[in-house]
Amino acid sequence: MGSLKILAVDDDPVTRMLIKKKLIKEDYEIEIAENGVKAIELINNTFFDVVLTDLMMPGGVDGIGVLEAVKKKNSQTEVILITGFASVENAIEAMKKGAADYLQKPINFDELFLRLQKIENLIKLAKNAGDLREAMSVTEDNAGHTIQNLELKVGELQNQLYEIEDILLKYDLDPQDRIESALKTIGA
Repeated sequence: MGSLKILAVDDDPVTRMLIKKKLIKEDYEIEIAENGVKAIELINNTFFDVVLTDLMMPGGVDGIGVLEAVKKKNSQTEVILITGFASVENAIEAMKKGAADYLQKPINFDELFLRLQKIENLIKLAKNAGDLREAMSVTEDNAGHTIQNLELKVGELQNQLYEIEDILLKYDLDPQDRIESALKTIGA
């Protein structure tokens, strides 16, 4: 199913192992951290597509702290916050700081997988849009060069026409000499 690289952060060892087991089963690449400090260390050294973090953790760095560190390091990384203490205020604060989503404990893995699939689809769309922009840029560059070359060729041909016209209008020359001279000008 998945091709995302995910960091799961939770102070509860049972939750960490359950998340790891379920995500590995769905072919996601997963790393785990037992607290916010360890998570920030991993975030600073490794790129993750998604960080799945518990909101309430001991040790000085909670889920909001992890979210802020993630967004500071790489704004493209999506963060999903998980908590057993859901509140509208926490959800609003998390979304304002850039969280992609918010889940309640116990984790509904079908819901999590749907959200991860949505993130994966958005990443693919962004990549496709980037590829299209690059292809358009190359096409525009090629078209620009082609137009420039055509303009130069038109200029050269126009100069040849003027030369031919001048030759053909030289009535003091024999008509056959004018024609031969005009043909030499065009390389025939």
